Amino acid sequence: MRISSISNQNMYRSYQQMSSGKKINTAADDAAGLAIAQKLLSQSNSLNKATDNAATFQDMTKIADGALGSISDSLQRIRELGLQASNGLYTDSDKAAIQSEIDQLKQHISDTASQTQFNTKNLLDGSQNPWHAAINADGGGMEVNMPVSTLEKLGIADFDVTKDFSLDTIDNAIEMVSTSRGEMGALSNRLDYAMNNNSYTAFNTTASQSRIEDLDFGKAVTEQKKKEVLFQYSIMMQRKKMEDENGRMNQLFTRL
Repeated sequence: MRISSISNQNMYRSYQQMSSGKKINTAADDAAGLAIAQKLLSQSNSLNKATDNAATFQDMTKIADGALGSISDSLQRIRELGLQASNGLYTDSDKAAIQSEIDQLKQHISDTASQTQFNTKNLLDGSQNPWHAAINADGGGMEVNMPVSTLEKLGIADFDVTKDFSLDTIDNAIEMVSTSRGEMGALSNRLDYAMNNNSYTAFNTTASQSRIEDLDFGKAVTEQKKKEVLFQYSIMMQRKKMEDENGRMNQLFTRL
């Protein structure tokens, strides 16, 4: 009966493997293999989460870039109005009217800098700098300073065409915003690289895990059929052995 019991255990393990699709279901199947597979699973999960982090951070840079684009448009309009006010044909009253529109544009820039948010955190006023982008599987990554685009930082808080002014002030602000947008683009590209690298590494890690613990169904079915044949053979041999022993016992009792 011991052979039959062992065969039963082997077949049960095979059925369990085919049911789960894995050749390692418990430490008893392969303790070392299970330990390695679990480490690989943890690594691939961490890589996938790091990829998600990078994607979320990239979404944030897109929001920041969109806001910077709006600020740039306002600055371009302010420059047009400043150039208009430079014309000697305009009276003080005309310049005051021009300044009124400029003040509205400046207010828009101020509002954009103070109200542009991602997950309730301000992006363009410098209050959250630096930002930690956890784009590596170990939680590491990079520290990022988002561009500060307040009126004071741009140097246009006191820009007033009713007083002495220089268009260089606006040109410098436009250049600052343009540089910031370039930095956002470079950051987005770096995040793309991180996501691609993480995804590639996670794919290979998952493939390694699969080779260790996933079941080869074709091979498993063949092996299972062999085990079933051996099991049936062992049952048949045990039955024959018992019949032979019973026959010998009957002969012995007959002689007595």
